[in-house]
Amino acid sequence: MKTTAFKLSMLALMTLPAAAMAMGGPSGPGTTYEVQGHLGEIIVNPYEVAPLTAVIRNGGYQIEDATVTILPKPQGQEIKYKVSRRMLLTHGGIPVFGLYPDYVNSVKVNYTRVLNGKKETFSDVYKIYGSPLYGEASGLALERSALPKVHPVKVDQEFKDRLYMLNNAQDLSGKGAHVVWNNPMGGALQWTFYPQIGIVDTAGEYRWYLFVKPIYNVDSIYYGGDMMGFRQNKDGAFTWGYGQRYVKYDLMGREIWNRRLPMSYNDFSHSLDPAQNGHYFLRVGSSNTKLPNGKNVRTVRDVIAEVDEAGFVVDEFRLFDILDPYRSSVIKALDQGAVCLNIDASKAGQTLSEEDIKKLNESDQFGDIPGTGVGRNWVHVNSVDYDPTDDSIIVSSRHQSAIIKIGRDKKVKWILGAPRGWKGDFASKVLKPVDAKGAPIKCGDASCEGDFDWTWTQHTAFRIDSKSKPGVVYLTAFDNGDARGMEQPPLPEMKYSRAVVFKVDEKKGTVEQIWSYGKEAGHDWFSPVTSLTEYHADHDSIFVYSATAGASFDIKTGAFTSAPNPYMQEFKWGAKEPSVEMRVESTTGYQAMPVDIKAAFEK
Repeated sequence: MKTTAFKLSMLALMTLPAAAMAMGGPSGPGTTYEVQGHLGEIIVNPYEVAPLTAVIRNGGYQIEDATVTILPKPQGQEIKYKVSRRMLLTHGGIPVFGLYPDYVNSVKVNYTRVLNGKKETFSDVYKIYGSPLYGEASGLALERSALPKVHPVKVDQEFKDRLYMLNNAQDLSGKGAHVVWNNPMGGALQWTFYPQIGIVDTAGEYRWYLFVKPIYNVDSIYYGGDMMGFRQNKDGAFTWGYGQRYVKYDLMGREIWNRRLPMSYNDFSHSLDPAQNGHYFLRVGSSNTKLPNGKNVRTVRDVIAEVDEAGFVVDEFRLFDILDPYRSSVIKALDQGAVCLNIDASKAGQTLSEEDIKKLNESDQFGDIPGTGVGRNWVHVNSVDYDPTDDSIIVSSRHQSAIIKIGRDKKVKWILGAPRGWKGDFASKVLKPVDAKGAPIKCGDASCEGDFDWTWTQHTAFRIDSKSKPGVVYLTAFDNGDARGMEQPPLPEMKYSRAVVFKVDEKKGTVEQIWSYGKEAGHDWFSPVTSLTEYHADHDSIFVYSATAGASFDIKTGAFTSAPNPYMQEFKWGAKEPSVEMRVESTTGYQAMPVDIKAAFEK
């Protein structure tokens, strides 16, 4: 019987094509495994967190001059890139990025195979199945898919090759957020949402997503939180953070580092800036700060920690020591239904009074709550950007409705925001609005004449590096628009958001608004929270994600009748209409951005 079985096994192997069989596999000499093409086996999802990637192993050969092409579906988008020697050596073969999910992909690979000095050139087409998308189900009635569907509305030819990363979040309702910090009190530990991180092409198809299970646990203090602050580094890899961690992974899912926050800090969210000086600026809270009355608290979204590549803390910016944590002008005007990502429709339109603020300050109530004073959400920084020309940082403070530049000496250089409530030396740092000719614009303490406006509860204040120079800063921001003019409008439908570009003359202390979009789009484009505006030099364009637009709710019951349906758009520099417009269906969006696959694979 054994002899017959052996003969049958050998017969089966002999019927396989020669190119589909290789000897000497990873289990040792004599192992037989199936291969396609003229190299080694294919490993799909090689690092466990990126299911729509694969590595075609080198099979023991050296590989040169590799180019990968993911052949598109009908009317789909081709993905094509060269592979650098660095990436070939790092991954032990040819890295494949951009597979379609739940689909047998055709992957064309051109390469040169080298053995003992002999070079052979091949062009193989591999068949690789990409597994279906996976996402945790929330149990919410408005949920429709594992990852939010994306619908192209308009894509100009110049932008057809674009890939966009979406940083969205899912409220799992009954999971997570069941623990709070209590020694010392306060903090933002409860802020936790299940990640929905994916990359889509301009046909609206997902070509990559982050399978977070191996590195994330919504119920864990140290592996939960909200994944935010995604930024593509110069080496093509992405950095971001979540809860008590900050991490760096390449697009193949290979971990570069995944670290606990340094012990001085807790509660990462919103922003991790990979700076030009080789360091990383993390928006965190202090894990232990003593108040004048002797109490110890964890602070909320008000510290910037600067760490080097090895994870050592080289500096910190304690904003409660640098700014005025008791400025309440904006705090009192905020719509309490949307003070941050956890929108509470039942509080829509409600605001805080001076008496409310006073009672809070006299109490022992601390934590991620809107208010003034250390240990409460008084500043809510949602972006940090480094300016290498003068070794300073630019921060966006939602709860102060201000974009602020701070030097290495921890002194405020300028404030881009309405003058009301800034006292003493801070008042002298508020920039003066001017028109395109440099003439002053007439302004009050919360509004200006003409088209100029400050930003209100804004997100993302990013320096445009390629257009800025020492003393002159071009800046993009997403002006969410809540508490515009330090008040709530008579009707909610009167609210609107803007993507905006400013030019700051630091020597003159002036600011010019040079472009904006959004007011003309009306309330449907309004995003009460989150969102992004960012310049991209490769297309000389402004990318915009209006990330919580389109949500509606019943003000009587506080229940949502539709989830947000974000707008993802890209504008040529100075254009009034977008070259790209895509709608993202039924999700709470945070940010989105174009992805540079050349940086990821060709360097």
